[in-house]
Amino acid sequence: MSSKKKRVRDKWRGKNWYMVVSPSYFGGVELGAVPSDDPEKLVGRTVDATLYDLTDDFAHQYLKMYFQVTDVEGKNARTIFKGHEYARDYLRSLVRRKTTRVDTIIGVTTKDGYQLRLGVCAFTLARIRTSQEKAIREIMNKIIQEKASALTFDQFVQEVVLQKIASDIYNEAKKIAPLRHVGIRKSKLTLRPPIAA
Repeated sequence: MSSKKKRVRDKWRGKNWYMVVSPSYFGGVELGAVPSDDPEKLVGRTVDATLYDLTDDFAHQYLKMYFQVTDVEGKNARTIFKGHEYARDYLRSLVRRKTTRVDTIIGVTTKDGYQLRLGVCAFTLARIRTSQEKAIREIMNKIIQEKASALTFDQFVQEVVLQKIASDIYNEAKKIAPLRHVGIRKSKLTLRPPIAA
């Protein structure tokens, strides 16, 4: 029995701590330390953070972000953006009575071959007709597809997370109906192109 306990303690003693770092397009910020007895075991592990952790702007606390470890260099574990989503309570706070929520899910491929799936939502000031909903969805699709094909993965995810694309959609869609909020509430990296050796 006692030998078992000792083995567990030794297992922890043999582990090293590695600092998980955000990708360069998110400032290379330290996201926290993780223990591992073998750096190879860290590859593929997902770490979450809020946008507030990266920007130090309290207004960004509602956005959860996910990063996946791609490789370990020394004591640093480098990551790639894996996806993001609105915090549940924030999304709930956007819903109002007698308004319409327009939702769509879009699959895109960036200029450099990365594939993502995005969930976009718009909240109106009052109820709108189905034809208006359809028109807003078409604008969402058009703007996001155009942006994805023109931008690299790094540029595209920055515009998604910092809501630059959402504001472009808002400016276009508000001509159809008065809007209260437009946002890309969720994103997920679905395909990463093979890296050429």
